[in-house]
Amino acid sequence: MIHFRLGSAALLLLLTTGISSCSKKDAAAPARTDTTKVEPPIVAFDINSINDTYEDVAPFVYYPKWGSYNVHDPIIRKFGDTYYCYSTDAGFGISVRAGLQIRKSKDLVQWTFVGWVFDQLPSQGASFIQQRGTPNNSLWAPSVVKVGSEYRLYYSLSSNVGRLSVIGLATATSPEGPWTEKGLVVTSINDNTIQTNAIDPSVLVTPAGEHWMYYGSAWDGIYVLKLDPSTGLALNNGDKGKRIANRGFTGGKYNGNIEGPEVVYNAAQHKYFLFIAYDWLETKYNTRVMRGDKPDGPFYDFKGADANTDIDHGPMITAPYQFSGHGGWQGVSHCTVFDDGNGQYYMAHQGRPGINKYFMDLHLRKMFWTSDGWPVVSPERYAWEDNAMVPEDSITGSWEQIILGYRVVPGYANEQVSPDFQVSVPLTISANGTLNNDAGSKWVYTAPWLELHWSNGYTDKVLVQRGRDWEKKTATLIFTGLNNDGVAIWGKKSK
Repeated sequence: MIHFRLGSAALLLLLTTGISSCSKKDAAAPARTDTTKVEPPIVAFDINSINDTYEDVAPFVYYPKWGSYNVHDPIIRKFGDTYYCYSTDAGFGISVRAGLQIRKSKDLVQWTFVGWVFDQLPSQGASFIQQRGTPNNSLWAPSVVKVGSEYRLYYSLSSNVGRLSVIGLATATSPEGPWTEKGLVVTSINDNTIQTNAIDPSVLVTPAGEHWMYYGSAWDGIYVLKLDPSTGLALNNGDKGKRIANRGFTGGKYNGNIEGPEVVYNAAQHKYFLFIAYDWLETKYNTRVMRGDKPDGPFYDFKGADANTDIDHGPMITAPYQFSGHGGWQGVSHCTVFDDGNGQYYMAHQGRPGINKYFMDLHLRKMFWTSDGWPVVSPERYAWEDNAMVPEDSITGSWEQIILGYRVVPGYANEQVSPDFQVSVPLTISANGTLNNDAGSKWVYTAPWLELHWSNGYTDKVLVQRGRDWEKKTATLIFTGLNNDGVAIWGKKSK
């Protein structure tokens, strides 16, 4: 484990003394002050220093400055008063060392690079793969959970052979380590058995104390596996669990990747929510969500279909998007979902700027729940905004609206070369109660929910909040929600 701290600057002072008429006996000894070291002044963090690209600090030598850069497949959990982010070994234009990156933050905006989980590939996972192939020199998509005083980290290690992968477990007494390997949880090999790829774990502890791990990428969908709460390993040795989610086919061809599951329990609704990444990670990556009454499913989509049926499911709550005057963001999935301990949920994921898809930025958004109990996320990244109500007279004016539509492009990297940006269109909310000057389209606002009733039969129910316009680096109003067909609707006020 490597730790970093700011060094102190040395300072030389010239001390002068005067002649006193008092005797040494009468005078008190002067207080001695160490003036050889001073702490550097605290510099206020400037949110405008966060850029879309970061070529200047991308070289490995600058890893202490990575902050929210080079983040892929993040998992974020709050331990005490600190949020910790663990992520895949990835970097822009460089080969990074294996080990899983660790960052921490107090406010979810300014992130400090801490170090790595491992100094090298974990020996147990590497050994399993070396018996059948060559392990990748990188670890992917970790998951972390605290059980009592023990921190449990689940890592993914894959190889040069399709589906030859392993999910292993390491433990520590601190979220920053050191970490000790405890065993292999689940494995997959390139054979004729029906199974998914053993990567992308996500671990949930239910209110009843059951431990479940969700995992998988392509091949045969998403699986759930019951764990032994006392060890963190599979409850039954060799068990691979059962499939709980799949997606559709077009012309006999799989519609695209399905991976990166994350499950959270919403205590207010008494429901479990399954978040899944669809499609190719550099381009069309998008996030789908389903819900169920039990941690091991079944989970159902917006239209009531079982997530384990061979169709694509929704709602889709993040997708590649582009506001006016900006290159857009693609690859916006493989999410982590968490709360702050006070009921406010957040979603975080990677984001790749449209001007260069090989940069990987941490995107973190507030999450809200519709009246129908579905999660939606802010169209803009979190920037310390609160949930203060927006007055009705602030609603009117010019907006940009994004409807998160979707078109199927079956295949993977070779086929899904376009991000298929969902591009903003102008929206006028007038004081006379109309939308886009259409007398048949009306709006109604009951803070914080705005209803947009369109003459074509669609109704958008969106939550209005204050936020940051990350494209223009100014404060603005934003909204997020779903329409009556389960399609996500985003908006940003332009003036």
